[in-house]
Amino acid sequence: MAHIQLNNELPGIVGLLHYSPETAKPLNDLAEVLLVQENSLTRGEREMIASSVSYWNDCHFCHSSHGAAAANLLKQPVSFLTEIKKGFPGTEISPKMCALLNIAKHVQQGGKNVTEEDIRKAREAGAVDKEIHDTVLIAAAFCMYNRYVDGLATWAPKEDEAFMPMGQMLAERGYRATTP
Repeated sequence: MAHIQLNNELPGIVGLLHYSPETAKPLNDLAEVLLVQENSLTRGEREMIASSVSYWNDCHFCHSSHGAAAANLLKQPVSFLTEIKKGFPGTEISPKMCALLNIAKHVQQGGKNVTEEDIRKAREAGAVDKEIHDTVLIAAAFCMYNRYVDGLATWAPKEDEAFMPMGQMLAERGYRATTP
């Protein structure tokens, strides 16, 4: 049960967005810019970053919903959510994506944990400044989103399969579609 009376039965951040439409718009606008708008990182790659950070933050709702969006965008099965949790042992990801996920992990641990070596390795793997910037901002934003969702004790379905329709909707319509 959520810490506050939400007056809706919606899971995770969706319930919070409907509770507070005035904060929903800027939060969704930020997600739209970071995860949907044209970028040299694919939408699937950016959703992988969001889902990974959310998993590292132990935010089940955000990990699962963004993992489902990544799975949909990358034409992967529901088991892709487990791949994200395990660090992609059965999924080939590029050296650039590995380096960017390493940066995201360090941001999740604390922004000052990102090192010059992390940046050098990302550049050597082909990442450009905009991709490094966006990785850091996605990781930082998802630390905020995760704390919002879990700080108010929202609920989420347990099964990964339950998130696949939401992932499909996010992949097809983006984040502004979820604004009340």
